[in-house]
Amino acid sequence: MPKLMKFSRLLSVLPLLFLAGCNMVVMAPSGDIAVQQRDLIVISTVLMLLIIIPVIFLTLLFAWRYRHSNTAATYAPEWHHSTRLEIVIWAAPLAIIIALGAVTWISTHKLDPYRPLDRLDAARAIPADTKPLTVEVVALDWKWLFFYPELGIATVNELAAPVDMPINFKITASSVMNSFYIPALAGQIYAMPGMETKLHAVINKEGEYEGFSANYSGSGFSHMRFKFHGLTREGFDAWVAKVKEQGTMLNRDAYLKLEKPSEKEPVRYYAGADADLYDAILNMCATPGKMCMNEMMHIDMTGGGGKESAENRDKLQYDNRHADEGIVAPAATVPATGAPARSEPAKSSDGNSMQHDMPGMQGMPGMDMQHDGHSMPGMNNGADPAPAQLNNNN
Repeated sequence: MPKLMKFSRLLSVLPLLFLAGCNMVVMAPSGDIAVQQRDLIVISTVLMLLIIIPVIFLTLLFAWRYRHSNTAATYAPEWHHSTRLEIVIWAAPLAIIIALGAVTWISTHKLDPYRPLDRLDAARAIPADTKPLTVEVVALDWKWLFFYPELGIATVNELAAPVDMPINFKITASSVMNSFYIPALAGQIYAMPGMETKLHAVINKEGEYEGFSANYSGSGFSHMRFKFHGLTREGFDAWVAKVKEQGTMLNRDAYLKLEKPSEKEPVRYYAGADADLYDAILNMCATPGKMCMNEMMHIDMTGGGGKESAENRDKLQYDNRHADEGIVAPAATVPATGAPARSEPAKSSDGNSMQHDMPGMQGMPGMDMQHDGHSMPGMNNGADPAPAQLNNNN
């Protein structure tokens, strides 16, 4: 018996040990958007507990009341229906579902990350003369690059903003998909190459907060972290002055060196940055000689470039941009890089490889594909290979 009591006390302490290692920033945030998201979690949990707690309680009550040794309990083997009980069983969950649906509908629109803020917190609206701070975010391998276009500066792995000033984030990535996440500020937003996502948020308390990638993106993912500083207006002005004093220039050449995959990058300051660099990163043409994605989209929108545009293929290749330096991008495809596939070829039931060489695959119409010694009609080996780009033959 003493051993059993000692074991039960140990079990009661274990949850406290687990909680001691948890960071409860999601439930105690410092930004209004994160506060509203926290409230949504609490409301949803409470609504669901309205069903879960009574069910657990009644399960234990019925198990005790109708145990085998309780001969005083009512025994009704023929009982099979109760209208009153059916109403309770169906009405309560239906009411919970309706409430959850209403909360979800309202919060989906109210907390839309693309929606500009309409308040600083629950008690204060945004003053009419307030100008939001714009920050352009680029997820690199494996570090974060932040542009302040209105201030003309940029930083690596450090972000700052004044307290009670709306922040407009524009977010993209240089290679693989990442996720921009500052738990104290707002929920996570994906960063994707060739696309721009947005987030509107505000920090309401001074402090230093953790930011990181919440989406696995390769070997350096676990070190892809940065500090977010919530500062007073005076403190933010001093931080900007420090960046301009200690920083260097971020031009195309400096960016191409920074963009190469690396881990555990230190904080870096840039006193100036090329004005069009973020747009070039977004359009995947920061490397000299590459065609910008918006240029290619314009060509497609006007009907294509015809056969003459076949040379554009080399200008649009992106995944193998570091191939000449022996660096393989983490998301590079096998055809683009020439690197062998990491997975083993599939095996058939008899243990043989299911990879088959198909002569003539380099041709399009009129190819001759042979499989197990049989030719496929209508396909000839002598056909000319298809052009690299099929847009408009005129």
